[in-house]
Amino acid sequence: MNGQGKNPWASFSGRAVIAPSLLACDFMRVGQQCRDVIDAGAEVLHVDIMDGHFVPNLSMGPGFCKSARAFTSHPLDVHLMVTDPAYYIERFAEAGADSITFHIEAAPKPGLLIERLRSLGLGVGITLRPGTAAETIFDYLPHVDMVLVMTVEPGYGGQSFMPDQLPKIQAIRSRLLTHQRLEVDGGITSRTAPLCRQAGADTYVSGTDLFAAPNIREAVAQLRACVASG
Repeated sequence: MNGQGKNPWASFSGRAVIAPSLLACDFMRVGQQCRDVIDAGAEVLHVDIMDGHFVPNLSMGPGFCKSARAFTSHPLDVHLMVTDPAYYIERFAEAGADSITFHIEAAPKPGLLIERLRSLGLGVGITLRPGTAAETIFDYLPHVDMVLVMTVEPGYGGQSFMPDQLPKIQAIRSRLLTHQRLEVDGGITSRTAPLCRQAGADTYVSGTDLFAAPNIREAVAQLRACVASG
């Protein structure tokens, strides 16, 4: 397991965090691409897990997480887009995850899932689809380290940002404490990230915009500059 036994987000308090999504990396060069974005200044690596049921796509698993862990000591933030997140959390803990984010739509008993994640020493995140109301997660906000607002429909990379999610970001930010992170994922670029920052986001997942760039270092730097005051 990761062995940290604490919130991996705590060390980033007061800072904007760039979290490249490994879903968009070149799987034949995972190690090098992890090093590229970390060397460019990214703080966290975001690992998107899809089971082909909760979302209509299939991607990666604990083995990929374990491989990524071998290349970096930076936090691995695992986003479970799966029908049964409870089935997977121990597997990803053992594979080296530092934080796991689950969907409220896939968790019949979110409180119990949060307790299990805590017992494994993992950071806890909660997320919701674009069509799910912010109020759905309000009761669980005091118990998580991070909230992820999806700004596209989960399941595929490279989608366009949904600006109608900005009010949701604002509504959730107003209920979070200063130490809790507010992450956005989906169509995050140097154009859309400032909109999210203004709405209250402080953690930015970006995949295609970084890994498909001609120069990854410059792409990370550009995104950083756009959210530096976040």
